[in-house]
Amino acid sequence: LLSFLPERSNLAGVRHILLVLSGKGGVGKSTISTELALSLRHSGKKVGILDVDLCGPSIPRMFRVQDNDVHQCDSGWVPVFVDQDKSISLMSIGFLLEKPDDAVVWRGPKKNALIKQFVADVAWGDLDFLIVDTPPGTSDEHISTVEALRPYKPLGAILVTTPQAVSVGDVRRELTFCKKTGLRVLGIVENMSGFVCPHCSECTNIFSKGGGEELAKHAGVPFLGCVPLDPQLSQSLEEGRDFIQEFPKSSAFPALAHIAQQILDGTSQRSS
Repeated sequence: LLSFLPERSNLAGVRHILLVLSGKGGVGKSTISTELALSLRHSGKKVGILDVDLCGPSIPRMFRVQDNDVHQCDSGWVPVFVDQDKSISLMSIGFLLEKPDDAVVWRGPKKNALIKQFVADVAWGDLDFLIVDTPPGTSDEHISTVEALRPYKPLGAILVTTPQAVSVGDVRRELTFCKKTGLRVLGIVENMSGFVCPHCSECTNIFSKGGGEELAKHAGVPFLGCVPLDPQLSQSLEEGRDFIQEFPKSSAFPALAHIAQQILDGTSQRSS
């Protein structure tokens, strides 16, 4: 059977595949993917991030590895490692562009071919989790990604929303997408859920409140939690400081650690 699945070998060492989805842009999918990877690493897990946001690949910059090159090995592309102990590895179109400002002006078939290649040809080695960061929407790239990953039985999807009604409405469409494609919804995360003042620690709900939890209840899927805005964490990204070191000190960390723990609990229940 393996001779019919040449790509089988590259994902054979990956225990769980998670997709991070949202019907809306700007809700922080890449941030949640990055923070989730760091939280899982904090729990001693080995994590890969596959960035299939072909037009806006922001994950390499978050880890300050945007100038790295991807190398070839016998079984395909070697992902970029972000730390000395190789506990987080990344693959993104950002590493394949000649110049950082190059735009990916491609039609669907070319995008779909690259996504299939990303799924088949990256030599991940052994990973506890592969987090797939997707672009906004429910179209070409999403269908290609889900179809390419289907033989490897992904664990499921985490949907990201911000609290306000407009965002929640767009994420509701993503729930329909998951149902139509047979992708299990692991839960909903409400991102940018309040802002904790660094001076007085009071929490202000900039974008209203509770939309994600309401949607989860309505859809009958788990609500994984709220992640607050942390301006100091954003600042560390803006200034190119070490996001990996600064993340555990941020107000977002306890929320993300709790979300990661729920995912870990879910995987141990499924495997037992």
